[in-house]
Amino acid sequence: MKKRRKRRTGIQFVIFSLVAAVSILTVILVMGKLTRKKVNIDNSVIITQKDTPTDMTEIKDTHEGMVRSLLSGQWVSKEDYQNVPYAVMYSNIYDAMPQSDIGQADVVFESPVEGGITRMCCLFENKTDLEKIGPVRSCRTYFLLFAKEFEAVYVHFGYSEYAAGYLQRASFHSLDGMNYCNFYRSSDRVAPHNAYTSWDGITESAEYKGYKLTYPDGFVPPFTFNTDDSKKIVPENGASCKKLDMNYPYNDPWFEYDEKTGKYLRYQFGAAQIDRESGEQLSFDNILIKYVTPAYYENGTPNYKIYGSGKGLFVSNGYASEVTWIKESESEGATKYYYGDGTEIVMNPGKTYVALVENTSEVTIKE
Repeated sequence: MKKRRKRRTGIQFVIFSLVAAVSILTVILVMGKLTRKKVNIDNSVIITQKDTPTDMTEIKDTHEGMVRSLLSGQWVSKEDYQNVPYAVMYSNIYDAMPQSDIGQADVVFESPVEGGITRMCCLFENKTDLEKIGPVRSCRTYFLLFAKEFEAVYVHFGYSEYAAGYLQRASFHSLDGMNYCNFYRSSDRVAPHNAYTSWDGITESAEYKGYKLTYPDGFVPPFTFNTDDSKKIVPENGASCKKLDMNYPYNDPWFEYDEKTGKYLRYQFGAAQIDRESGEQLSFDNILIKYVTPAYYENGTPNYKIYGSGKGLFVSNGYASEVTWIKESESEGATKYYYGDGTEIVMNPGKTYVALVENTSEVTIKE
């Protein structure tokens, strides 16, 4: 009897060991599948990465004492987090190429002006070492209104007659280079494409005017960013987008997706758009297209209505999705972008390009 019991006990031990081994193997396989699975979080498709608890701990330790920027979603110090950006008007015609320090901008906003050319309003956050920003050009109303969405100090060199009334409003913090000594003209280019400023120059002028350089209480940022460093957003129900043609007639700009960096490289005038100071090509993590109805003043200056609602595109990480934009007031609040189900888009941290495109001329997406 004793021998029989002993044998049964041995068999039970073997069976138990096999069951345990199978269970452990099953758990490993399931976990492996989960880490590669596409899941739906906040109605945005997210591709998860294989991260261990150790990796996550390292990320938290690395960013201790830091917070995410309201402008770029990237990690910044708590002191820098509170500071409003500077929004600088850039000339974008061929004679102004290459522009200086444009590659340092966190957000670039492009729109047509008179004659089919475009200009750019570039937003910089805490780029305190910039010594040559420009060439700086004159104000147009919709650029000023865009800067106001971020409570930015708006920097320009002159203005159109239709923008004058807006610039006089106390709620708009603007600096006209024609009135302040912290702007200068370089000798290597002809006017009007040779006006420049610096970060310190803007700061000194803003302080002289008594502008508050920190965000107001209750400020709601226009953008919402992904906050999980182990994941990257893919636009919901997105179509492949390896190249994006803007179809602006004068500078003919386009973007090409770089698989290695996950960024969109900028081209115009038949070549890469380069920052003169760094020598690097402009690149972006997110692209937002805001379709607007064509409207013009008598002299041909665009009079786009950028509030209300309309169609648009959200492009990131190699994909593009149709979205709807909504802005409730002309000069207050921010433009928000939503998927078809009403969920606000969540963008990837990094640099963002925003463009106004007339709804009679859509951009072209190529796979």
